[in-house]
Amino acid sequence: MAGSITIFLDKCTGCTLCVKACPFGAIRMSDRKAVIDMAVCTLCGACVSACKFSAIELKKDEGAKKDLSAYKDVWVFCEQKKGVIQSISFELLGEGRKLADRLGVRLCAVLLGHGVEPLAGELSERGADRVYLVDHPSLGSYQDDPYTEVLVKLALEYRPEIILCGATTIGRSLVSRVAVRIDAGLTADCTALEIDEKERLLLQTRPAFGGNIMATIITPNHRPQMATVRHKVMKEAPTRKGHKAEIVRKDYTEEVFRSRTRLIDVIAEIEETVNLAEADIIVAGGRGMGSPGNFSVLQDLAKVLNAALGASRAAVDSDWIPYSHQVGQTGKTVCPKIYIACGISGQIQHLIGMQSSNIIVAVNKDPEAPIFKVATYGIVGDVMDVVPALTREFKRILKR
Repeated sequence: MAGSITIFLDKCTGCTLCVKACPFGAIRMSDRKAVIDMAVCTLCGACVSACKFSAIELKKDEGAKKDLSAYKDVWVFCEQKKGVIQSISFELLGEGRKLADRLGVRLCAVLLGHGVEPLAGELSERGADRVYLVDHPSLGSYQDDPYTEVLVKLALEYRPEIILCGATTIGRSLVSRVAVRIDAGLTADCTALEIDEKERLLLQTRPAFGGNIMATIITPNHRPQMATVRHKVMKEAPTRKGHKAEIVRKDYTEEVFRSRTRLIDVIAEIEETVNLAEADIIVAGGRGMGSPGNFSVLQDLAKVLNAALGASRAAVDSDWIPYSHQVGQTGKTVCPKIYIACGISGQIQHLIGMQSSNIIVAVNKDPEAPIFKVATYGIVGDVMDVVPALTREFKRILKR
């Protein structure tokens, strides 16, 4: 966003409040006066509100309206981990293909990482017309600063009409930063996307007011139109053998890959059950499990069903199970074929994350628990009696 920011040195007392408030580390002190690094500053205004001495003035220049006709193509940020493209990327390529065809533009994939060039062919076979590839050692593991800087530079140079990204931990962290930097509209956690062909608008639908209504959001005055999309709500793009995409390889100076943080190590969580986001069946527990030790009965059931292990926020906050298992508004959004909720009361924050499951089975000793209102099947009883009985029966039927 164009504009200017000024520090009045006669008013600056050197209190450092602005330094602490800046989320981008763009302010430092020199001779007890604040100095702003304009190469890093995004003109977000956090320092202005933090300053108690009116020593900082921010002017945002709205300037001329963007020429929206200059923006073309649908982009999908294709998330990869350790050289494996995540399935959410294939889902977005499938949806992106529909949007691109409606608009009459190309479907483009954005691939960042180190040693990931072989993955470009995989994205090509999933329907991408063009792949923007940036391969650099600093992109080997996700870090906010270099990934943001690279995607911003790509977007400013090539001007996509739409940018889609998965509503994953990485996606949510990345695109919000990019949207601020390029002055774009962003809608989070979408469950449906459509095109208004006449106005060339992306219609972005997402749950609102605790999931009680579905809101459709547009950003008519900004480009790109940006959205994060929930996992497992769209079909993956089919494989098209022999389809060839144009590969655009980009190189940038080392300054672009600079990070204010240093990655020391990545520690993978060792799990005996399948990945929560990818699971067709999830067995989840809440505060009604009584103790962390009782989660072992859920693990037994999950192993028999080849299911993932989930949890409510109450169980996570009690340190009974790691946060990576949390389902709900502040955890993961899941859409399995079967969701078995054990000892989960069914507060709205949890329902937001799992109510799109095809079949919901609730086990709770409280017959008035809200979870029964959304459950396909309900079992009123003690989870410590019901779950082991289910495990034994499934073992017998599945012969596991």
